[in-house]
Amino acid sequence: MDPDLSELTELIPLDPTQFIGIPLALIGAVFLSLGAQFQHRGVVKVEANTADTLGKGLNGKQLALLLARPSWVLGTLMLGLAIVFQLSSLYFAPLIVVQPLGALALVITSIMNSRINKVKLNRKSITAIAMCVGGVFVFVGVAAFTAVDKPVQSRQLITILIVLAVVLAAAGITFALFRRRIRAVFYVIMAGVIYGFVATLAKVVLSRVQQGSSTG
Repeated sequence: MDPDLSELTELIPLDPTQFIGIPLALIGAVFLSLGAQFQHRGVVKVEANTADTLGKGLNGKQLALLLARPSWVLGTLMLGLAIVFQLSSLYFAPLIVVQPLGALALVITSIMNSRINKVKLNRKSITAIAMCVGGVFVFVGVAAFTAVDKPVQSRQLITILIVLAVVLAAAGITFALFRRRIRAVFYVIMAGVIYGFVATLAKVVLSRVQQGSSTG
């Protein structure tokens, strides 16, 4: 082999199997967006039929109506498939490669909502979507050729769990003290943070399963 090529392969840890995770993550993002859209449609219809219970939380009647709505059930199944595809992508590829692709679900949802509600996207929205898609693909493209999937050691796992416990405790205290003044952005941020921890812990579990199967 050419010495220059051998040095290049050492610098860029190419693993063909990790590229399988990219299309799996893209499919998962599509199912995530479609599932959320169908679930939302079912929730809207149930809320219209139970307007007298709005603001009182989810009750048994509403849950039964949701289970009877084909759109909500279909959306739930799609979200389940999204989880399966995302976990499969994490099995093949490093977290840093496939996780950013989940942001494309927001792009797909924005385009779908504009079509459903017949609201034309303005220039700023189109520019933002283009920058989001371009940035994600550039980041994933670079990460796919440079990322190394290293196993998380027990000490590192303990650190992750401690940080997660601190975040959950802080979120719980904030919710308890300022529940009536909390804006929607708080829930959005916390959902994103917790989603990141879930993906990280899922990757840890999958990595240990891989290590167990390879040493078994």
